[in-house]
Amino acid sequence: MQLGLSVSDSDVSSFTPLVVLELADDTKAEAITWLLNRIRDKQQNGGAELLVNQLLFPAQDDQKPNPNVFVVGSTLQRLLNGAEDVGLFKEFQDGTMRGFTYANRESFNDFNGDGEGFLSDAECQYIIKHELDTLRAKNEEHVPGYPKLKLYPGKSVVRRLQSKGVLNQYFPLHNKEDLKRLSFSWYKKFKLSFQPLDDIRHYFGEGLALYFGFLEYFTFALVPMALIGIPYYLFDWEDYDKYVLFAVFNLVWSTVFLEVWKRCSATLAYGWGTLSRKKAFEEPRAGFHGALGFNPVTGREEPVYPSSKRQLRIYLVSVPFVLLCLYLSFYVMMVYFDMEFWAINIYNEDPSIATSILLFVPSIIYAVVIEIMNLLYRFAAEFLTDWENHRLESSFQNHLVLKVLVFNFVNCFASLFYIAFVMQDMVLLRQSLATLLITSQILNQVMEAFLPYWLQRRRNKKVHKRMRRLMGDKELPLLGQVKLETEMNTYLGTFDDYLEQFLLFGYVSLFSCVYPLAAVLVVLNNITEVYSDAFKMCHVFKRPFSEPATNIGVWQLAFETMSIIAVVTNCALIGLSPQVKAYFPESDTQLILIVVAIEHVLLAFKFILAFVIPDVPKHIQVNLAKLEFDSLEAFKKRVSTHLYMCTYLSHANRKCGSLYDRPCQEVLQCK
Repeated sequence: MQLGLSVSDSDVSSFTPLVVLELADDTKAEAITWLLNRIRDKQQNGGAELLVNQLLFPAQDDQKPNPNVFVVGSTLQRLLNGAEDVGLFKEFQDGTMRGFTYANRESFNDFNGDGEGFLSDAECQYIIKHELDTLRAKNEEHVPGYPKLKLYPGKSVVRRLQSKGVLNQYFPLHNKEDLKRLSFSWYKKFKLSFQPLDDIRHYFGEGLALYFGFLEYFTFALVPMALIGIPYYLFDWEDYDKYVLFAVFNLVWSTVFLEVWKRCSATLAYGWGTLSRKKAFEEPRAGFHGALGFNPVTGREEPVYPSSKRQLRIYLVSVPFVLLCLYLSFYVMMVYFDMEFWAINIYNEDPSIATSILLFVPSIIYAVVIEIMNLLYRFAAEFLTDWENHRLESSFQNHLVLKVLVFNFVNCFASLFYIAFVMQDMVLLRQSLATLLITSQILNQVMEAFLPYWLQRRRNKKVHKRMRRLMGDKELPLLGQVKLETEMNTYLGTFDDYLEQFLLFGYVSLFSCVYPLAAVLVVLNNITEVYSDAFKMCHVFKRPFSEPATNIGVWQLAFETMSIIAVVTNCALIGLSPQVKAYFPESDTQLILIVVAIEHVLLAFKFILAFVIPDVPKHIQVNLAKLEFDSLEAFKKRVSTHLYMCTYLSHANRKCGSLYDRPCQEVLQCK
């Protein structure tokens, strides 16, 4: 049954499709009618006041197409009002970034005429997503056609449908022309230059642009480490006394690297208008469930889940599970050492080319096992974190990040710590670090770049062949584009990307003084990572919704924690140096005390350096203070105007009776 207008390229000119909405193919007709009416209804009636049309795909011989695919758009006026609702920041005439208001629209740069082109596609799609997410139930007790799918006043309709599988997915459409220009300037030509971060932000949003900004910054920051590491590798390979200087440089580098990144991040966020943007009120997660209760903040009914139950799930189930996984990780590590000793014994009995190659086999197998264990643990951690039933997405992400980081850190670095500080075998440490680093990079490139590219290329060929068979010579690019993008993989966010960079940072900051080429390998990996990630974002994944971001969030804390661990690790490695040990031939205790004292001094120096280097550049601090002052002055002016009007109308009310009675009450309410 056709519930909306069927859309082809000849009649889609009524509005520009920005977002695709796909319901389950067996969704009840009354539920679809109700949802479309709510999306189209006026805001004052509780609707989203958006434009939505149905896409009808031609019938296929081998499979029945999903009839419940819709495209969503909006009028320009609605988008401009929505930009004010979401607190979008745009460049003001004085060059500062200010919250957009429709009343002052003429005072913003690039606002010409009726505002056509003022908002980017990504901003328009973000506004539409916000309006869909905040579409709330009114007096409905359940979704029409689904008596068991309960609703209550204030419940997010889209989140409810999504959590119950009625809404399969909704995602923003790619803009072919903008994507083509971005692809050409981003990855289609190999060049040693900065990435087009402003273009990436314009197309994908601030969250993704900040990740690529961090990836670029991390890569350039590694160049000094790589340049110093090459001569260390070539001339001082077997002279472990020389790695003391490299370890000291490592400590200073890791601190300065993170502190300067904060300034770079603040500069980017200020230029994009997110640094001073107020964080929106966070709604409950789509999967959050509980008994119906009352939210004292919003005044709405919503599910309530006791915090005590969540804490019991965390400490009685999640924590023991994580500890069990850590135990299994240690067990696998000991099996790896048994294999390593076996390979070394074979080589000692019969030194040859074959047995020398055999020395690397245990480390390669262990690196592959580490990647598999990390992958399996990730699924388990997501399931557990979801089962803990966190109310907010930020709380869910923080608990998930903590679980994953703890396991990945132990799984990837425990063997290196054991070799360095228990076995104290620097040759084996260098060999294991090199093998783990190289193998993990190869596996990541295969799993993250080549495999998704190959699968998507096959999928694209099938879709194009099917659409050509169905449509013949008739050109329907919109139907083909929507069909292709609905079958693309969904980009799950920057979590895995930051996790990979976190582990690479660990390899460099913790043990690179033993293997100076670590920074060189990470630089090469990140260069290929930029191009492979750029290609994936443009051609493998669905276009993600733009997400405003001020910084890299919890990952900043994760990197800083790793840098503190690096101080302890490098100080311990310095203490194990034969050159340092020679100064304390008879007293290990004195050596340990001196190493601990140096470690504390370096930590103090690290924290002083972090304090001395401001997180936000001075000129940005001045601009933010100026904006805050202007906002306060504008508020005072509005208040004084309201007070004057109230006094004037009250005086007029006494003279003229009830003539000004109603206006005076309205002004008093404004006050």
